[in-house]
Amino acid sequence: MLIAGFPAGAWGTNCYLVAPAAGEECVIIDPGHQAAEGVEEALRKHRLKPVAVILTHGHIDHVASVVPVCGAHDVPAWIHPEDRYMMSDPEKGIGRTIGMPLMGELTVGEPDDVRTLSDGARLELAGLDFGVAHAPGHTKGSVTFRMPETADVPSVFFSGDLLFAGSIGRTDLPGGSMDDMLESLARVCLPLDDSTVVLSGHGSQTTIGQERATNPYLRQVAAGQGPSTEAPRRGM
Repeated sequence: MLIAGFPAGAWGTNCYLVAPAAGEECVIIDPGHQAAEGVEEALRKHRLKPVAVILTHGHIDHVASVVPVCGAHDVPAWIHPEDRYMMSDPEKGIGRTIGMPLMGELTVGEPDDVRTLSDGARLELAGLDFGVAHAPGHTKGSVTFRMPETADVPSVFFSGDLLFAGSIGRTDLPGGSMDDMLESLARVCLPLDDSTVVLSGHGSQTTIGQERATNPYLRQVAAGQGPSTEAPRRGM
């Protein structure tokens, strides 16, 4: 399996291209602010043909390049319905005006083909299998994508802004909820095997085992406690 990832834009949001191998079809995850050029570079480098864009949530740092990327390759975008409005109205998702200089670089709106993600769905795209889990807390429509373990590759978990190396996504923006976040961490993350590779929306790669042992939020959820550390401010 090939996973090509890079941080993009003002918020350093991780965009991923996932394919069975170089020279094959691929899925693009979270083409955010200023990600379009990096997507095209990765497509050329690995000779990939995109078949879909899938989105962990609707914040502008994760969806700002959806329109140009989908338009350039005539592919659909998949998003949870509770976050769909943010593609056309990004300020509502963050509770403030982004600002004219930054907004001038964005293509706000929806691509021609938008499809709906739901909890428990399985997406079979580009010869790959993605399990979808609704994981509210950072936003109401946040989801994660998990690829099953194979003989050669451990399970891969695209956590969006649910779980980071050493932290979790912020819950203080519109639609955020610490109670929902803790429930999502318990329901979605804790049952995963320790060997599961976590590729998050921001920051470095980690594993569920590493986070189970060291992440203060995940440790407190595992112990059945609320967070005793300061509320996180990471992510959009």
